[in-house]
Amino acid sequence: MLRLLTQIIRTGKKTEKAPSIDPIEVVGENLRKTIHTLYGGRSLRIRHVDAGSTNGEEYEMTALGNAYYDVERFGLSFVASPRHADILTVSGPVTRNMEHALKTAYEMTPEPRIVIAVGDGAIDGGIWKGSYAVVGGVKDVIPVDAEIPGDPPSPVDVLKEFLRILEGARK
Repeated sequence: MLRLLTQIIRTGKKTEKAPSIDPIEVVGENLRKTIHTLYGGRSLRIRHVDAGSTNGEEYEMTALGNAYYDVERFGLSFVASPRHADILTVSGPVTRNMEHALKTAYEMTPEPRIVIAVGDGAIDGGIWKGSYAVVGGVKDVIPVDAEIPGDPPSPVDVLKEFLRILEGARK
């Protein structure tokens, strides 16, 4: 134990320096301003649907709400009902079991709604394309406004895509 403590004291701190400008803060601040302009001060509400993914995309979407990303400070919030949502995000290839549920969630989301396919599986079926249990990508079931590629895409990529879509809507 004493040898280990001595080694720790001799070695000192070995950590990386934090980046001078955090990309999350830059994207988030631009996102906050855009949401405030478009939605008059209220938050942008997101309903996420897992249509049959491996949960990698869900981990990344859930990370948006943790203490590190904390997207609520930028004006984004996740809601439990599609009736309260502005954006419908969908991950995973659409399985036959989830096809009806996805269509129902889409129909329940009020206009003007934005549908985003999150991850490679949601875009075109991914590695499950052609499987007997998979209908295909999200666009094979409901209209899709934007796609975020990746397996899974990082939370920063998701925020950048939200910003790109909203800036396009503002014009």
